[in-house]
Amino acid sequence: MKKICLILMVGMITTPLLAQRLAFINFLSPNVSTPAFLWTSTTYDFGKIKVNNPVTHEFRFTNSGDVPLVISSVQASCGCTVTAYTKDPIPPGAEGYVKATYNAAKIGAFSKTVTVNANAEESIVQLMIKGEVVE
Repeated sequence: MKKICLILMVGMITTPLLAQRLAFINFLSPNVSTPAFLWTSTTYDFGKIKVNNPVTHEFRFTNSGDVPLVISSVQASCGCTVTAYTKDPIPPGAEGYVKATYNAAKIGAFSKTVTVNANAEESIVQLMIKGEVVE
């Protein structure tokens, strides 16, 4: 009888400790779902373009995560580039876009970046457009 009581008491003491340990382990490594970008490409070369002839490229991506992806902002590196992007949340598996339009007002080579901020695993992504403006 003493052995049974001892076994029950040990079991009653260790069970809550074990439960707390498992809760702590789950706290350290939660199974958090996040959206993720899967870009077709992050760089585009326009090649040679004529002066004062604006050019546009649309960067396409897929949300490869398991929750909706939301783009909070898209910023060009200078005023010579205008951007547009998918404003609505992109569901898992769906596609979105970021457009970059370069105004090509100055002759010469150019390399511009577009910074995308989102709630994705990689929260800041830099896209690049480049080329050369000729007469």
